[in-house]
Amino acid sequence: MNLFGMMQVTGSALTAQRVRADVVAANMANAETTRTEDGVPYQRQSVVLQSVGENTFAGAMKSFGLSNASAPEGGVKVAEILKSEAPPLRRYDPSHPDADGDGYVSFPDINPVTEMVDLMGASRSYGLNASALQAEKGMLSASIDLLK
Repeated sequence: MNLFGMMQVTGSALTAQRVRADVVAANMANAETTRTEDGVPYQRQSVVLQSVGENTFAGAMKSFGLSNASAPEGGVKVAEILKSEAPPLRRYDPSHPDADGDGYVSFPDINPVTEMVDLMGASRSYGLNASALQAEKGMLSASIDLLK
């Protein structure tokens, strides 16, 4: 893996964490959505991340040029955005326009505390990857200074 390869890995992580934060924000924004375009309550979404490239000893050997094969890719990608299968929460509110015949309204099963924890995790990971990118830029700058 060359120096620019590190930036690609870090960039993939930044992209993945941004998508994760976007999904959490959508979940929080729709926490009270009782009717989507399909006529059902909003369903919580979650992001599935997948590593890209080889994480084996052979892959590490390739990355150091100790093999004839090309260097492995690295990083992470968003494999899938899953919709929750949890049943909606039912609250009694006969005055709500989406109330059923018994006066109950179906709300999405979204816990704001869980969403905030996910958002904090995505934010921390994004910040750490941004710090790694800064360090990589410093290494590049130092390398260029050595060549002058």
